[in-house]
Amino acid sequence: MLLVLTVFMFPPAVTDVIADNPDWKVFAGSAFFTGFIGMMLVMMSRGRWSNEVSLKEGFLLTVLSWVVLATFAAMPFVFLGGGLSLIDAWFEAVSGLTTTGSTVLSGLDDLPPGILLWRSIIQWIGGIGIVVMALIMLPFLKVGGMQLFQTENSDRSDKFLPRAREVMGLIAFTYVALTTACAIAYGVAGMNGFDALNHAMTTVATSGFSTHDASFGYFKEPAIHIVAIVFMFASSLPLVLYVKAVKTGSLSAFNDQQVRGFAKMVAVILIGLTLWLAARPEISLGEAVLKVGFNAMSIISTTGFASEDYTAWGSGAVGTFFVLMFLGGCTGSTTGGIKAFRLQVMLLSSFNYLKQLMSPNRVVVATYNGKQITADIATSVLAYLSVMFASVMMFTVALSFFGLGFITSLSGALSALANIGPALGPTIGPAFNYGGLPDGAKLILIVGMLLGRLEFFTVLVILNRDFWR
Repeated sequence: MLLVLTVFMFPPAVTDVIADNPDWKVFAGSAFFTGFIGMMLVMMSRGRWSNEVSLKEGFLLTVLSWVVLATFAAMPFVFLGGGLSLIDAWFEAVSGLTTTGSTVLSGLDDLPPGILLWRSIIQWIGGIGIVVMALIMLPFLKVGGMQLFQTENSDRSDKFLPRAREVMGLIAFTYVALTTACAIAYGVAGMNGFDALNHAMTTVATSGFSTHDASFGYFKEPAIHIVAIVFMFASSLPLVLYVKAVKTGSLSAFNDQQVRGFAKMVAVILIGLTLWLAARPEISLGEAVLKVGFNAMSIISTTGFASEDYTAWGSGAVGTFFVLMFLGGCTGSTTGGIKAFRLQVMLLSSFNYLKQLMSPNRVVVATYNGKQITADIATSVLAYLSVMFASVMMFTVALSFFGLGFITSLSGALSALANIGPALGPTIGPAFNYGGLPDGAKLILIVGMLLGRLEFFTVLVILNRDFWR
């Protein structure tokens, strides 16, 4: 993993060389150090690596991967001219790799191109890492109902790594193809090449870092916003379905219960919010469609771009966007949040319970994509939702001790745990960033971003004393 990170440090170095910026030395030095440590770890583990991965090793490997990668990814932020503090650098790196998109940086329009590219790259790397984790590790670990997506032999350690390599190759190809298509579309819509590349990476990763302080408010062409809406939605769908569609030559792969449910949910939200905003005399229907389509899709997909300060639309918009922060896209995508399948499983289980209350002797079997929703799966989903809501409350209280207001604390906690980026309120809303927060609050948010990205239980399990026995 560190060797892969090393390779990706060279494009920013080359970019700074071309721009005649001395910061290329920082990336070169960071690459050398990261590569050295990576090679040392490879040499130390030579002959000890096995294709068999136990459950305990799976949990540890997943958690350590994100923490270690974020630590090394923070190096360029520390050593650049006028570099960030250690906490700010780690915050930016964790936010990038978890595809949260919260930033402590300002003056983005004047920053060297190398560091802007690095921010986009770590989000792009994090995005594909998330998909692989969701498709391979989480079903194997049976976290948050993910066993519903368990494939044949995915729980057998002797088949685990060979299958993982095969899946990663297919997913990587699809991910690169989607990113390339997005970059081309942005270029055709009016972005320059550098902006198109950066925003394509952060759009497909549903992560939200931009090369401009104003985010998408910098771009005035409606076509650019439309491209973003399309690819934010496309990137919210399971990447494995794109692989299936290419293999079968048919779009029938997208006739998936999760995709159908997600599409219906998005349609209802966008139509309802658009009609509400269009009721204002100063906003035309076309403007409302574009404003709502972009900003609502950005939050639903947990991308976190903003074309304007949507909290200025009124209290109704603030309440709606707060609820949208919980949702997320589909499992198997780069999005954060609860995910569509968990909402669907929760609703199906609730309806089944109501049916059983009305007809106690009736045997009701709930299914999802043709698979039975067992008591184990329903309990796992309920446990995930319970822990998430409890975490939001605890993190809200923790942030409030640093002098943050209730709305700022609540939305900041949810934004970190759902990996969204912008929160609500006058401090860390869509028109602001996280740079002014106390260091203690940033550390809490770092923990929240990692906890949310690793689906809570992956971290909580290794904190349990029984895990180490």
